[in-house]
Amino acid sequence: MAGDPGSSIPELVPFLIEPRFLPKVWGYPDLRPWFDFTPRPGELIGEVWLTGDMCRVASGPQKGTNLAELFRNASCALLGPASPTPQSPLLIKVIFAREKLSVQVHPDDSMAQKYGEPRGKTECWYALAAEPGAQVAAGLKPGVTLDEVRAGIEHGTLEQSLNVLDVSPGDMVFVDAGTVHAIWPGSILLETQQNCDITYRMYDYGRPRELHIERSLEATKLKTRAGTVPPHALNDRTILIDVGYFCVERIPVKGARASATLPSPGEPPHGLSYLFAAAGSARLSGAGFDSIQIAPRGIAAIPAAAPPFTVEDLGELDLIRMSPRWPEKNA
Repeated sequence: MAGDPGSSIPELVPFLIEPRFLPKVWGYPDLRPWFDFTPRPGELIGEVWLTGDMCRVASGPQKGTNLAELFRNASCALLGPASPTPQSPLLIKVIFAREKLSVQVHPDDSMAQKYGEPRGKTECWYALAAEPGAQVAAGLKPGVTLDEVRAGIEHGTLEQSLNVLDVSPGDMVFVDAGTVHAIWPGSILLETQQNCDITYRMYDYGRPRELHIERSLEATKLKTRAGTVPPHALNDRTILIDVGYFCVERIPVKGARASATLPSPGEPPHGLSYLFAAAGSARLSGAGFDSIQIAPRGIAAIPAAAPPFTVEDLGELDLIRMSPRWPEKNA
């Protein structure tokens, strides 16, 4: 049994996850040096899903199982008994934008459930890299009305209503549900979000893709909390964001670090988390399971019922930790 000797939850060891590479019209034909993946001729890759439901376990006893099935069959071991849902709570991606994405908006939980979906989509973007002059748009300028948004869609001037943010490496941008937003070329973004893929496109720069104008206007909130979030440095970590549905942290390892030290202050000791190697590589070792190595841009899931383990820096490690939060406990 993990951590709590009185627990009746079966142990589930840390495991690697195989990424999925998704074609997008605004993506790249080659993701090197970030990922050693060669698309098919003519294919452009814009998103690398690290924890999507169809991503597969890449190590350990559950190797080959997709995450949706694993959460169905072992939700308590993955999430812990305090979780209000048995489903995978977070979708983590890396976004590669060679061209502008559509101007878009995501619904909140209430609107998503109105249309038969389990949850909405609040997200955040952490800039793994950014060229000089890189920008994103997050929210509307003060005073912009829905009528002006509709007119901007019709006349191709919607960008004029957007709140534009400069992006530098290491920046964190929060994008809560209902925020009109856009990702523009120049940065590589680690996106942590609710496990939801609902996007309402408002404006798509003339591409022949479906727009969702009425739904997008219904989802739009004229004022949101979106914007750049300053990091909060502690003695043993830097909290990049801790709000609503997720917490994202940079974890210094300095040789090796025990798993018991990974949860942030006030966080329950046994809950799901993910460890992502933004740079360098790491080894996870513990009694009762074969050690696993997180390669650069690789990710490992740490189940709630995982046994104790050690994280070892194998060189130049920049470790990012993502964990879910439950909004009713973080209002």
